[in-house]
Amino acid sequence: MDYRIRLKNLREDRDLTQRELGKIINKSQQGYSHIEEGRAELKIDDLKKLCKFYKVSADYLIGLSDK
Repeated sequence: MDYRIRLKNLREDRDLTQRELGKIINKSQQGYSHIEEGRAELKIDDLKKLCKFYKVSADYLIGLSDK
């Protein structure tokens, strides 16, 4: 599964907005939206922040692991 789909699913499962997630990684709603849509790449620092926030491994988020 593509990391963009995992990001969207994690966000929606927790009833969060793109704006709320953007704040966590210091981006605007539009900036975060571009990541989910594949119009911008997810930076390593942002990946780390999202992993900590969701309490998941980077391997899970990028699709190397199912857990």
